[in-house]
Amino acid sequence: MEELWHRIVTNLFVRLDGPLHFRFILQPTMATIFAVMSGIKDAKTGKTPFLWKFITQREYRWELIKDGWKHVSKLFILAVVLDIVYQWKVCDRFYPVETLLVAVTLAIVPYILLRGPVSRVVRFFRK
Repeated sequence: MEELWHRIVTNLFVRLDGPLHFRFILQPTMATIFAVMSGIKDAKTGKTPFLWKFITQREYRWELIKDGWKHVSKLFILAVVLDIVYQWKVCDRFYPVETLLVAVTLAIVPYILLRGPVSRVVRFFRK
């Protein structure tokens, strides 16, 4: 098990340099743009910030997951495809867990972390 985690961590850091490394800038940037657009929309409609609502209001979680997925699904799929291409070119093997970790980190995490704060900032300046 320790060897597995060592391989995963090593392979993740190797991705930062080499073929297709531009995606580590491009994909979080796109996720940020989607989060900003969604956060502005949330502020205009008076919705509770995304992550806060997800944490505090259980009854809305499924609705929030569907709404967030609608915005980042294409970006997530692109992250998966690019990581598969990277692995095919560099590793000659496919590691699905690593692919999912990279895709979630590049596409979903920035979106989730930024959508709520953007909504709060827009609300603050609209007052």
